[in-house]
Amino acid sequence: MADKRNRAGTIVGLDLTITDAPGLRDFYAEVVGWKPEPLSMGTHDDYMMLAPDGTPVAGICRKAGGNADLPPQWLTYVAVDDLPASLEKVTAQGGEVVRAPAGAGPGAFALIKDPAGATLALMQNPYPDGDDGR
Repeated sequence: MADKRNRAGTIVGLDLTITDAPGLRDFYAEVVGWKPEPLSMGTHDDYMMLAPDGTPVAGICRKAGGNADLPPQWLTYVAVDDLPASLEKVTAQGGEVVRAPAGAGPGAFALIKDPAGATLALMQNPYPDGDDGR
């Protein structure tokens, strides 16, 4: 049976990108009880933050490379079935594409602002069949 968490329209990620990833990693570990798990990015580690039961709940990322232009705020990722078509709808509905798609295929994402100015990331559904392999 397909995993309903990975269908279009569902939240598939939550990241915070800042200059001091280790400092914020420790802050959230202490304040909310998340357990940091290093995720190697080659030259540095980002962190997958795990709930006490080991479930991934968020990412804390270093503001560098491809992430250097991301705002220092919690960024929510929502799955869409067709990223280019969704981006066309963003502008047609009065929103703005803030950052063009990064990557291609499943997992590609773009940043948008809605007409009220709120930022959101749209992600080409990483699990189009709803099965994340678990």
